[in-house]
Amino acid sequence: AKWITYYLYVVIDIFSRYVVGWLIAERESGALAEQLITETCIKHQIARDQLTIHADNGGPMSAKPVALLMSDLGVSPSHSRPHVSNDNPFSEAQFKTLKYQPDYPDRFGSLVDARTWAQTFFRWYNTEHHHSGIGFMTPAAIHYGEASQLFAERQQTLITAYAAHPERFVKGQPYPPALPTAVWINRPKEEEKTP
Repeated sequence: AKWITYYLYVVIDIFSRYVVGWLIAERESGALAEQLITETCIKHQIARDQLTIHADNGGPMSAKPVALLMSDLGVSPSHSRPHVSNDNPFSEAQFKTLKYQPDYPDRFGSLVDARTWAQTFFRWYNTEHHHSGIGFMTPAAIHYGEASQLFAERQQTLITAYAAHPERFVKGQPYPPALPTAVWINRPKEEEKTP
């Protein structure tokens, strides 16, 4: 029906770009955000004081139940700057990838249709989509620690190709794209050095 909107909540590990949790609902709600964060922390066995959640300043993420939950779980909050819509480039990139999928529909027929489509999308996004920001690895490869082995295999393939046909590589020995070592949204200020 016209004028019905569905809300997509996403929890993404910005280091690996892996979507660790998501939820589609008919309303925006702090209780739903609380439920998603709780279930995601349990599913991924997040220990106290191990996690920082960067969220926008929207009502659900700044609601008192979510703030209390984050305190109970030992989760550090990090919020967007006021009046800035694109403060989280990782989330923005993920949503752009979602919206520009060839099979993204003009409209969903129902909430079940939206959830079914999203389930297929997030499975693909996590396990098949190769990201330039993480060395053209999949989020699952980075998230589950498989990237180093894949990087070594890629390097060996490039070494073999270069040895067989060095004339094809005008810039010399090729190397795979670098893997991420650290990722920040709000980079901590470096401590001032004292003489």
